[in-house]
Amino acid sequence: MTELQQGLAAGDAHDTQPQADGGPPAHERILRVVIPLVMLGGLIALWAWYVKAYNVPHYILPGPDLVAQAMVRDWGVLGPALLVTLTITFEALLIALVGGVLIAILFASSRWVEIALSPYMVILQVTPIIAIAPLILIYTSTTQQALLICAWIVAFFPVLSNTTQGLKSTDHNLLNLYELYGASRWQTLFLLKLPAALPYFLTGLRIAGGLALIAAVVAEFAAGSAGAGSGLAFRLLESQYRLNIPRLFAALILLCATGVAIFGATSLLSHLLLRRWHESAIRREN
Repeated sequence: MTELQQGLAAGDAHDTQPQADGGPPAHERILRVVIPLVMLGGLIALWAWYVKAYNVPHYILPGPDLVAQAMVRDWGVLGPALLVTLTITFEALLIALVGGVLIAILFASSRWVEIALSPYMVILQVTPIIAIAPLILIYTSTTQQALLICAWIVAFFPVLSNTTQGLKSTDHNLLNLYELYGASRWQTLFLLKLPAALPYFLTGLRIAGGLALIAAVVAEFAAGSAGAGSGLAFRLLESQYRLNIPRLFAALILLCATGVAIFGATSLLSHLLLRRWHESAIRREN
């Protein structure tokens, strides 16, 4: 064991008591699932009642039964389109995570690099993606590459900004302790700064997951891609042009469910990684 590890172990000797999971009680966890489901059922029932009570034409507002039938009947079309959109979303999110974390480390390590590059990162973030999508289409060889770049641009900045802020928010007393024990820059980065930045990174991940899905759809709208390899955005436009409103609603529901699933998965990951040590996930005892 190195001198650094011995010193840190000695400094943490008083804090070896096990911590509680910190999660909510079992009945509260059940209510968190049951209440939204009951609310969803009530909204669907209200929707069905409104359509039937006022005889709303199906080409204006289809009932839940027609939407469900369209979902099942047209799954051969909607399923592959959803897979295309998901592929673009997750590929863009993965690239954004890797690139955002690496550049955040670079920013935290060199103030001059941050000063030089951060304005251009902000420009990428504030420029509407629908405005630059046609240019990206011109300079890329395939539509799929253009969609991937558009989704990456939108998902990249939340990861970068949150991770950078997390790396800069490391406790100064702990930094002084690491310097006192002669820790190298890499030891300080991997043993202190990155764990301290984890909550910030996970917040950026939750934001970037939803934005990547939105950007993939918006980019496809701007690209005007069509054909067998198109995503849900094209199916939305196609359904609108053909006045196939039940299929349009089915595609919208698939997009909403995908967004909720991404948010739920990233929230679960955040809870699992933070539940035993971070204040945001530990339940107060008083």
